[in-house]
Amino acid sequence: MAADVDSKYFLNGIPYLGKDAARPAGQRLGERVVLNLMEPFMDKGRNVTTDNFFTSLSRAKCLLARNTSLVGTMNAARRELPPSAKQRADLHSTKVLKHERATLTLYQAKRKKTVSILSTLHQMVLTGTEGKRKPETITFYNTTKVGVDSLDQMARLYSTKGATRRWPVAVFCNILDLAAINAWVLYRQCTGANIARRAFILELAKELRREHMLAKAAPPAPVQRPLLPLPYVPHPQVPERRRQCQINAHCKQNKTTVVCSGCKRPVCGKCVVQLEPRCLKCV
Repeated sequence: MAADVDSKYFLNGIPYLGKDAARPAGQRLGERVVLNLMEPFMDKGRNVTTDNFFTSLSRAKCLLARNTSLVGTMNAARRELPPSAKQRADLHSTKVLKHERATLTLYQAKRKKTVSILSTLHQMVLTGTEGKRKPETITFYNTTKVGVDSLDQMARLYSTKGATRRWPVAVFCNILDLAAINAWVLYRQCTGANIARRAFILELAKELRREHMLAKAAPPAPVQRPLLPLPYVPHPQVPERRRQCQINAHCKQNKTTVVCSGCKRPVCGKCVVQLEPRCLKCV
């Protein structure tokens, strides 16, 4: 997931669906994710801040070829790190290594903790003179690394997602949450209104349900059915008294008051043929 660090606007996202069969052989998962997320923003002079899972020298070179810089922490287990990068130094000391247009800042934050920052944005690294004497690459990374974390925290604070075991429902709810955040960011940028996100979400929910509630409150429209001509069925002649059935097909001369519409003879319920029911469209 990619997000703007200033406005927390959701820029791009890729759901993880398991092993990607379309990934080229030899390309790491982190490299493919970064390249796919940043594809709409390549060749525009932008910068991307990543954690140690997505940061590598080869990835930084790929982004730099597309006019995109990278700043991120390096995992100590990366083979790209030189042996000198794994040696301990004095507390709050800084060591800067250079490779072409990439700089590697090694900052001894604690006695047993070394922070490695790879950057293609900083060609020169300045260090502080007071306190912990942090280099500017560390300060820049701490400032810009909070975009995705803050966006995820905002989405969890006011979420439409409920308890469900269906992953498509969970993904759809996440899309709604992120869309509401983007709408709030755009509304504030376009109108200049300093509206709280909770009040904006409530107003957004009212606007989305207004059309449905108006349609629900309106009286239902009458259902217009086509009037089809019905065939003429003569009413059977009813005799004045009950007579014995003269068909003698399935009965024992039962008495009846029904007369056959064809031969005009008395017919009982066992000897009569009932017409099958049909709707107006099939008549």
